Amino acid sequence: MGEVGWFFFPLLLNVQMMSISHSIINAALARAEEAVTALAAFAVAMVLHIFIASPSYQNHTITIAMVRGHRSLRATAWFIALMSLLIAALLALLAFTPVGGFVLRNLLGVAPPVAEGARAVLAILVPLPFVTGLRGFAQGLVSQTRRTGLISFATGVRIGALFAFLWLGHGHFAGAQLGAMALLGCVVTETLLISWFAWRIYRLPGEGGQERDFAGVVAFAWPLVSSSGLQQAVPLIINAIISRFPDGTLALAAFGVVRGFIFLLAGPMRNLQQACLALLRESGDYRIMARFADRVSLVLGLMTLLIAGPLNSAVLGDVMGLDATMRTYIRWPLVACTIYPWLIGITHLQRGWFSAEHLTGLVGRATLYKVLLLLACWPLLTIFPPFATGTAVAITLLVGSELYEAWYLHTRRRRLLATAAP
Repeated sequence: MGEVGWFFFPLLLNVQMMSISHSIINAALARAEEAVTALAAFAVAMVLHIFIASPSYQNHTITIAMVRGHRSLRATAWFIALMSLLIAALLALLAFTPVGGFVLRNLLGVAPPVAEGARAVLAILVPLPFVTGLRGFAQGLVSQTRRTGLISFATGVRIGALFAFLWLGHGHFAGAQLGAMALLGCVVTETLLISWFAWRIYRLPGEGGQERDFAGVVAFAWPLVSSSGLQQAVPLIINAIISRFPDGTLALAAFGVVRGFIFLLAGPMRNLQQACLALLRESGDYRIMARFADRVSLVLGLMTLLIAGPLNSAVLGDVMGLDATMRTYIRWPLVACTIYPWLIGITHLQRGWFSAEHLTGLVGRATLYKVLLLLACWPLLTIFPPFATGTAVAITLLVGSELYEAWYLHTRRRRLLATAAP
């Protein structure tokens, strides 16, 4: 249990610091000229960037699972490089061609100044996929050595570099471009540092027993990268559903606030997937990790409950600046999210187990079924509008879809274990 904690908690801190960096950029843009346009342009650009770049978020996991020797290291590096090239090409398509204007103005419906600002941000971020690809590769190598504290240290340096780049860019970059330049600069700094750590501490064996060639890496990684892309479709679908309700605008705003909190409190549980890949060695290890996940998720769930209840006025009012009406509106949806850290934990614990067994196809299938379930709910909720608020429907869909994925992976794992039992 202690070994799991030493591996997991630096990654938890890493998630918190990464989420803080975006808040720092927003705080800087809020003080710029035409702050509303700058904030909107940066937010729209980041939504598009996250959606397009989501397949690369598995680079860390793929590296941990695949690199066993020189052959698999080269194959994994080539896969990450090609994925980065594809993502950069899509970003360039949005930034430099009329496709970007069509997507932003016609599909997303943003105003022309916001669209132009978002395209300027995307233009600066075109090289970012190559940087984050190298970062994920280096983080995976460092995680194999179980020195995850170095990953958190590099992210801490990134926060300091972010302030420096915002200061240096002030007066040279306007509006949302300042945020994009600072983001690119601080991620480059973080990547250089974690790559240096990986070069210093990682010792690659000459040949591993489970080495894969490029085709093998693709076969393992493709379900994971496609699953990561589908995961980003979940909030988009839910937003599309609740935006058509009578309280659509209020529901969208409230759902965004709730999602921000559960990302902060439940997001770290996603690191259990990497922990499984790095730490599962014997049959009893999974039970230890499950007990660890239950304890951590209980603490995070109680924190969610405290924010919804006794700390409602202090956190949501004094810190977030929400009025009493909004705080009351989201109180019970936030209470319902108390279970969300546990669901995220159990889902990614099982994702890690399937990845360790090289059964990533089941991981991709579970996410696909979750998205299809939400798509099936869309016309039903349009034809038969519920009596509940839009935010309550959104949280029900979010928690329900995660519950379905956890149940699906659990039943498939039990079936596989029963089949393998003598």
